[in-house]
Amino acid sequence: MSDTNASRDSGAQNPPHDVAVLGGGSFGTAMTKVLGENGHRVHFWMRDQAQADEIRKTGINSRYMPGVKLEGDIEPTTDLADAVSKAEVVFVAIPSKAFRAVIREHSNDFRDGQIVVSLTKGIEEHGFKLMSEILQEEIPRCQIGVLSGPNLAAEIAARDLTATVIAAKDPDVRRTVQDLLGCEYFRVYANVDVYGVELAGALKNIYAIVAGLASALDMGENAKAMLITRGLAEMSRFAVSLGANPMTFMGLAGVGDLIVTCTSSKSRNFRIGYAVGKGQNLDDAVKELGQVAEGIYTLKLVKERSEAIGIYMPLVRGLYEILYGNASIKAVINSLMMAVQNSDVEFILPRTISQ
Repeated sequence: MSDTNASRDSGAQNPPHDVAVLGGGSFGTAMTKVLGENGHRVHFWMRDQAQADEIRKTGINSRYMPGVKLEGDIEPTTDLADAVSKAEVVFVAIPSKAFRAVIREHSNDFRDGQIVVSLTKGIEEHGFKLMSEILQEEIPRCQIGVLSGPNLAAEIAARDLTATVIAAKDPDVRRTVQDLLGCEYFRVYANVDVYGVELAGALKNIYAIVAGLASALDMGENAKAMLITRGLAEMSRFAVSLGANPMTFMGLAGVGDLIVTCTSSKSRNFRIGYAVGKGQNLDDAVKELGQVAEGIYTLKLVKERSEAIGIYMPLVRGLYEILYGNASIKAVINSLMMAVQNSDVEFILPRTISQ
């Protein structure tokens, strides 16, 4: 794959630009922080006027990132049209359930050739559409990109060393995003496989829930490693059947993102799985979390899709039975352990054997 160089040393060394971040959740806030500290003017859109007022007065988004100060030229707003009109590049961090509705409502506010980058890791229920596909359908005159990788928002906000992937067909989009976001602690790598990068980011949330369950049950480190690697095999098998490049899953957007979400209690999806594993009702766990855990929605869609196209995904099926079918965790685990022992690494053995 081309354009795999790391980003320039620091976004702050580049001239300042006007950018918009749509979505006032944890990841939108983290990206706003990076962009602001890199010297750019950030038009930070959210629905909640009280939230915008708080950020304007205190520099803190207390609901999603309490205690984290946003520095730089940041302009919170509830006027999406105004934010988009002033921005050279738009980053969209809107939950998948509301993604299309917001973009469609404001489609006329985007300009021809404007760079629009999705930060959302999810799948739309109707038609199994990824966020980049929604952008292509609703604002086809824009240049579309996707940002994904092992990117826990809390660690980015703490300036911990982090790497991400910008996927876009157009090299200008990739270079622009690298220049805007790249800095001493946030590295931006490039990929041309938009579909694979984006699908990896959505699928890994399912396996983070599985990992949370395993942790709650005090399963050993060997078992956790098995679940992560079998999860990688399962998600890559599914994605490649839909046209993704298998090598994408060997990079940051694939195995990198999978590892961090399956091993960290900072992951929302991991925390959901952990809570359920400790006996909590799914609805109560979601309510207590207070944020969107995309894996819950993605699980249903991937189960339906995999069964429709005949892709073997035992972890997806097992998790679905636990969360929605009232199956006991122990029974599902026993069933998984009795499954056929097939190929270790996908795409090496002939299909008739590896399936």
